Amino acid sequence: MDQIAPRLNNLSDQIRPGLRVLFVGINPGVRSAEVGHHFAGFSNRFWRLLYESGLVPRPVGWRDDRRLPDWGFGITNLVSRPTRGIDELHPHEYLAGRRALFAKVRRHRPRVVALVGITIYRALFPARPRGDSRPARRKGPRRILPGLSKESIEGVRVFVLPNPSGRNATLSYDEMLSAFRALARFVTSGRRRAAGRTRRRVGN
Repeated sequence: MDQIAPRLNNLSDQIRPGLRVLFVGINPGVRSAEVGHHFAGFSNRFWRLLYESGLVPRPVGWRDDRRLPDWGFGITNLVSRPTRGIDELHPHEYLAGRRALFAKVRRHRPRVVALVGITIYRALFPARPRGDSRPARRKGPRRILPGLSKESIEGVRVFVLPNPSGRNATLSYDEMLSAFRALARFVTSGRRRAAGRTRRRVGN
């Protein structure tokens, strides 16, 4: 007797205009699609990293994803179709997802777009030789480090975060936490600069 396939829910974006950070995942995993919440994989450290980095003021979990806009954060995915792994995604899905993401950023204007995983960065910004619009031929994948990128999306700064999935054995938890803390510092420094400009305008 065949097993009945689990019910997979479409995950709704958690976005509103004027967010401090829009987090972008690659696509929902099966566990997230089953429960209807973002980053719900059993081994995913995203929510723990949000709290321990100081981005949110209290411990949170995947059931809190709809509350993130209250703290100035949003979540979306590059590809909406849930899969057991990114190897099941197709090139046309990445292209469609890129167009959709740029439209979301253009519409909602977050202060920072945080790409949750280096795979997303490579999908959005394929390497090209100078003066050539075709993808570059390289002997291996580009080395991309977490942190603020020189790239932007519709004029919005891009910050690269490590993939917090338990399948990511490339970085330790402490290294992941360091990247999330760097994002928290960047967001906080931006708020301080904006407050300083406001005070100067008021004083003048």
